[in-house]
Amino acid sequence: MGKNPKMHPTQLAMNFLMEDGWMAKLSSMIASAGFLWYFVSKYLEPFHLDADLSRLVSKLISYFYPYIEIKFPEQSGEKLKRNEAYTTIEQYLGTINTTFARRFKAEFIKDQKKLDLSLDDKEEVIDSFKGIRFWWSSNYVPIKNTQISFYPSSDFKRNYCLKFHRRDNDLVQNEYLNHVMETGKEASIKKRIRKLHTNNRDDHGYFKERLWIHVPFEHPATFDTIAMDPKMKQEIIDDLLTFCGNKDYYKRIGKAWKRGYLLYGPPGTGKSSMVAAMANLLDYDIYDLELTAVKNNSMLRKLLIDTSSKSIIVIEDIDCSSTLTKKRKVKKKKGEEEDEKDKLLGKKEEDLESKVTLSGLLNFIDGLWSSCGSERLIVFTTNHVKKLDPALIRRGRMDKHIELSYCRFEAFKVLAYNYLDINNHPLFTEVENLMAEVKITPADVAENLIPKRRIDKEEDATICLKNLIQALIDCKANPIVDDPEPDEDDDGDEDVEKKEEGTIKKEDEVRDQNKE
Repeated sequence: MGKNPKMHPTQLAMNFLMEDGWMAKLSSMIASAGFLWYFVSKYLEPFHLDADLSRLVSKLISYFYPYIEIKFPEQSGEKLKRNEAYTTIEQYLGTINTTFARRFKAEFIKDQKKLDLSLDDKEEVIDSFKGIRFWWSSNYVPIKNTQISFYPSSDFKRNYCLKFHRRDNDLVQNEYLNHVMETGKEASIKKRIRKLHTNNRDDHGYFKERLWIHVPFEHPATFDTIAMDPKMKQEIIDDLLTFCGNKDYYKRIGKAWKRGYLLYGPPGTGKSSMVAAMANLLDYDIYDLELTAVKNNSMLRKLLIDTSSKSIIVIEDIDCSSTLTKKRKVKKKKGEEEDEKDKLLGKKEEDLESKVTLSGLLNFIDGLWSSCGSERLIVFTTNHVKKLDPALIRRGRMDKHIELSYCRFEAFKVLAYNYLDINNHPLFTEVENLMAEVKITPADVAENLIPKRRIDKEEDATICLKNLIQALIDCKANPIVDDPEPDEDDDGDEDVEKKEEGTIKKEDEVRDQNKE
């Protein structure tokens, strides 16, 4: 190709470069040098490279790679809890067009006709907002833990990555991310399945990657089915509804938005059903904390932080934990010997034994760590309230004490309606008279009210009520004897030890007399 002598020299040089492909090669070389410099500078950073040179390299990289990336990690706060932004983005990505994605994770949603799909690891999807394209990818990086922790030796750092052109940065910061969060929260509410969680410990006493595991919560108990005094029931309902609608009030008085409930009474009086009714009334999740499986106070705090808002944290039969009652361990006698095998077994059991202290539990429910979260109920259940330390159940920690006692006539009428669909019956008078004299649990009453074979509604009711009357008569002949509550200064184990010591002394005295 001939050269025009009238053409400017600069234009001649550009034409020469374009004809021979040098412009493309030069651009590629500059981009490669920029990327190479980016990685090399990571290793040369301690040598304090010239700032002007670093800025120049950054500008070159941004010129040839004009994209910005924002990562949203799954864990926040040094793995203390799951990042809410990550969870919301996960829900949002399930609402956009995933035509170009190929790998998904599927989960069945109750009461919906389709599966809930989310991006699998190392997968990418394209989103569009106001005519602009955004790239979302799901990533994870395997990590090897080199020190002892509550997590397994192999772990993963997961994240969602958003990539977009730098010219759209203002749109992303001001509009797009808000759109993602709002849409994701709406989708989460629509697909929400209430869950029953339990702390996740393996057979060796160590906690796995997930501190909690869960199943769908489907317990049918409601306050309509709870058998108790109607006035007391309404009082509990009003208290719960007042709590969940008073966020600003708790903030104004300077208290964490939580409330404690102590449910106590004999076995079979409906304590677990009461917890389920609370969850169904408020639409809360339940975290059933197995305290004996928690290794120490530090682990207890991690479990608390990993719970969500709008939840009920339940510790059932808290009186069974020896560290929280007034019961003391029996002292071993001097000179007692164990064989080597028993020592090894004892040491292994001691390693697995929970070392949660009363102080740690108090900090869990009422200390600084209790404010890590909001709108939560903490519920203790016990059969023996007097076994618990007064510091554990005082007002401010367990704000409301609810006694669930033996069945009375008003509670019986609720059960009769639930099980037999009747509001009145000629046998009700005899039942009422017997219940005024007899202790019987709602569980025992309910068992007698279940028709054993379906005949006719009226005949079924008569047969069941006669069975109940006979059960009440039997209870009257053999009344329930409540377990004696331990006296504050008394210890049954020490009494046993004293008796054994007294027997040994008497045997020694008799032996001495025989010798004489």
